[in-house]
Amino acid sequence: MASHSSDLGAKASSQRTVSPAQLDTGRKTKTYDALVLDAALRQSLVTVRSLGKKGLSVAAAEAASEVPTFSSRWCQQSFVSPAVDGTDALLIYLEELLERSGARVLITSSDSTIAFVRQHRERLEKHVKIALANEPAMSIGVNKEQTLAIAERLGLSIPRGLAVSTVQEVPAALKEIGLPAVVKPVESWLWGDGQEEVGARLASRLVTTPDEAKRAVEDLTRLGGTLLFQQYLTGRREAISFFYANGEVYARFAQWAKRTEPPLGGTSVLRQSIAVPPDSGEQAERLIREINLDGYSEVEFVRDRVGIPYLMEINPRLSASVEMAVHSGVDFPYLLYQWANGEAINKVQSYRTGGWMRYLKGDIMTTIEAVKQRGRPGIAAPSQVILDFCLSFLMPMHYDYIDWNDLNPAVKETLSFTHDWVGGAIMKRFSQFKRRTS
Repeated sequence: MASHSSDLGAKASSQRTVSPAQLDTGRKTKTYDALVLDAALRQSLVTVRSLGKKGLSVAAAEAASEVPTFSSRWCQQSFVSPAVDGTDALLIYLEELLERSGARVLITSSDSTIAFVRQHRERLEKHVKIALANEPAMSIGVNKEQTLAIAERLGLSIPRGLAVSTVQEVPAALKEIGLPAVVKPVESWLWGDGQEEVGARLASRLVTTPDEAKRAVEDLTRLGGTLLFQQYLTGRREAISFFYANGEVYARFAQWAKRTEPPLGGTSVLRQSIAVPPDSGEQAERLIREINLDGYSEVEFVRDRVGIPYLMEINPRLSASVEMAVHSGVDFPYLLYQWANGEAINKVQSYRTGGWMRYLKGDIMTTIEAVKQRGRPGIAAPSQVILDFCLSFLMPMHYDYIDWNDLNPAVKETLSFTHDWVGGAIMKRFSQFKRRTS
């Protein structure tokens, strides 16, 4: 519940927003079916809408007050956390919040908040049912090194790679893997020392020179932890999502990402629903069953030049791209709620394929990044990048945030992005002017 770029923050219309003071002094106002943390995330908005449309009462929480989810018609109550991630104060606040809200199910999606909830799971489960996989499976799912080891044992293709913990190990990794390569953290979230830095979400880096590789390793190991130094694959990126419980798969869904932000491979910003591929689909399901990863999970693959799927990682949480599945007929947030609340889980036999969905803000940002990164591996010429971006407007597709029965979040996001964009441009120009005139 911190205000990192995408962790617990919040704001609804002012009459529905509860301040910490009101929370601490008031009595339980209402029993909510679900409390959705990390309200700043796109998947949190999707979850609030999904559950609200099913007639469930939903509250949301964040560390900031200006997030689109709070303006949704389906968000019946919003809470703004005053506490910092990873602190005792946050735990006390969250327990108080659960007590006052009476929430039956807790749903969270950010790496930092999940790490915090897992750290205090036994204590929090006295207050609420937590919509996360069982702990042994979670510990494997969030750890790429453990996941890849199990996948290799099952016969899945995995990228060539080495574990690296220090800059001194980079020369050996370069000799073994070569360049370009991808440097990625074994776990996406690491806690800090609690003083200078509480924690950080770590993202993968593409490196093309020895100096880049050393800088990436030095930066990504500042909080400790281990990295994977992997071969760089340039093929199609596919994600296969499952809802698995009690030894049974209740829903499957697949999509591929045409563009991601950052361009190397992160959040998908332009994606299409596809039928579950026979090869990667079967492999992903075997992996999920082997780990016994219950609840929702997304398994990511990248294909090589001849079409062989290579496992990248598992995300054992609602992903930012889950709205594509919901639009296609697979309501994963609602299945997650049913499962966590101990209800019978709906079984989804089919879904619509061929539909497109776009996260416009992310697509704008990744287009700018791609133009700046001209000449880097996997990056097209600037003219082609811009043409592809523009041609996407001619394709029939859905856009993240837009729901014609709930437009306030889309308006909120658009105004916020425009304000940040224009304000940032003005400040940059002003700084340049000051440097020239000083």
